[in-house]
Amino acid sequence: MSIYFPTFAAKFKPQNMDTILMNTAYFPPVQYMERVKACDGIIIERHENYGKQSYRNRCDIMTANGVMTLSVPVSKGDAPKTLVKDIRIDYSVNWQKLHFKGIESAYKNSPFYDYYVDDLLPFFMRKEKYLLDLNTRALHKLLELLRLPRPVLLSDDYLPSPPDILDLRDTIHPKPSRRRGEAPLLARPYHQTFADRFPFVPNLSVLDLLFNTGPDAASYL
Repeated sequence: MSIYFPTFAAKFKPQNMDTILMNTAYFPPVQYMERVKACDGIIIERHENYGKQSYRNRCDIMTANGVMTLSVPVSKGDAPKTLVKDIRIDYSVNWQKLHFKGIESAYKNSPFYDYYVDDLLPFFMRKEKYLLDLNTRALHKLLELLRLPRPVLLSDDYLPSPPDILDLRDTIHPKPSRRRGEAPLLARPYHQTFADRFPFVPNLSVLDLLFNTGPDAASYL
C-alpha cells in the first residue's frame, strides 16, 4: 500500500503501530478524535466501499430538543458499491444552510461558539464535489483548532489486513451492531449547552466539545 499526502506528492511509510487507519468521517465524534490524538499519524481509507448510516457522512449535535443528526446527502447513484473516494455530494437540497442553522441554534450560546464559528463557516459555503474532500479538509481544520499536529494521509490501495498499521476501520460506528472490536467510549462528562434539560450525552461530534470547552478540548481528549 503506497500512502500519499492529500495535497503533496511525498510518500509516507508507516513504521509502527502509532499510525492508524480510519474511515473518513464528517465532523467526527469525540471517540474518533481521541484515537487521532493518541497516534502519530492517520491514514484515511478511501478505497473501501461506501457504507450508509455511518459517520462517513453524518455527525450528532446536541440541540434544545435533544440529539440531532446532521447528514450530508450523497448522490443516490453512488451508493452502496462505490468507493468512498468517488462518493459525490448531492446539492439538490441546501443541506449546508440547514446544517449551519442547526449548529448555530444549538451552540450560539455556548462559551466558545464565537471563538470558532468563523473557522468553520467556509465548510457550509464552499461546495466540495466529493464527500472525502469535504471530510479531509474539515479534519485538517479540526486538528488545527485542537492544536494537534498530525499528518493526515490517504490510502492508495485497499488491504484487508495492512501491515504495521493499527487498523481502526469500522471500529467507531453509530450502530453498535456494526462496530468492529472497539469498546464503547467511557466518556468523562463535560458541561454541555443544554445540561439543564438533558443528562450528559457522550460521543457527540467533536464540535460539541470544541464549542463547550474551547482550548481545553485537546486536554479532554
